[in-house]
Amino acid sequence: MSGNASFRLSNTSVLSVCAVEAPIVVPSSAFDDRLAAAYDRVGLLPGMLVKLAGVRERRWWPEDVSFADGAAMAGAKALAEAGIQPEQVGVMINTSVSREHLEPSTAVAVHHQLGLPTSCLNFDLANACLGFVNGIQLAGMMIDTGQADYALIVNAEGCRHTQEVTLDRLNEPGATAEDIKSQFATLTLGSGSAAMVLGRADAHPEGHRVVGGVSRAGTEHHDLCVGDLERMRTDSKKLFEHGIALAMATWTDAQDEFDWNGEIDWFVAHQTSTVHLRAMAGALGVDPERFPVTVETYGNMGPAAVPFTLAKNTDRMRAGERILLLGIGSGLNTSFAEIVW
Repeated sequence: MSGNASFRLSNTSVLSVCAVEAPIVVPSSAFDDRLAAAYDRVGLLPGMLVKLAGVRERRWWPEDVSFADGAAMAGAKALAEAGIQPEQVGVMINTSVSREHLEPSTAVAVHHQLGLPTSCLNFDLANACLGFVNGIQLAGMMIDTGQADYALIVNAEGCRHTQEVTLDRLNEPGATAEDIKSQFATLTLGSGSAAMVLGRADAHPEGHRVVGGVSRAGTEHHDLCVGDLERMRTDSKKLFEHGIALAMATWTDAQDEFDWNGEIDWFVAHQTSTVHLRAMAGALGVDPERFPVTVETYGNMGPAAVPFTLAKNTDRMRAGERILLLGIGSGLNTSFAEIVW
């Protein structure tokens, strides 16, 4: 059987969303320089990161900034912008892919740094590039059912170590053109963090209402992108094709329930490449200008991309506009969530 899993929220609003830029700018030309000998040896040309993915540069964190540090910076900023005190937060969810160890959760370090109360439930929620959208759904359900008045969702991604070891590996004498192609997506990644505060809509009429959304699984494609901090291998072509197909099936089946066709003002999508964003716009039959872009200068920031891109474009959004958050995550899974601004 196939179909969507849908949810609707009745009393949840976005009170703030913010982005924190990692400070070190790394141009794609620097990667080309480091791989010049490897490209020459296997017969590949430099410039693929810009030509194939549209990624001109990305950011790195300083080596002494941890994933928890990045998430806490974004969380503190989001709380300040929302005017919410740490002691008011009932649940904090860290949705990052990046993590330095399996145990304990990254969430506990973020909870500690932010000075959240002992009553604040905290945990990691990992689902590749969909974690943040899933976090909105879960936190919204807790607010709607009265388990929390305020929720904080954080995300911090860091690609520095993974890209450094990948560049070293691809420069080894035995590395092949196929090795470079299968690890190409690793070099499109970017670092940064984002956070969002959710609260009760009846207590915050100034907030932006979370309407609901849908998800769909295509887990027969779970082996197309597999990675950890040391190595990521990706079948980019198949991931692109099957990801678009899954998203379109989700979109088509959601029309009767959510009336999205022709009614969405902004599409805030997970950012893997400019080619992917144009393909999504084309498949949906909408103007690509309605897809804000951050991947060109920040790279693919994983689950941070959706809230980061939203935060970078809130000045373009007007009250009453319909915003659709959408992503396709390795696995494959896809999720959409609507916010009325």
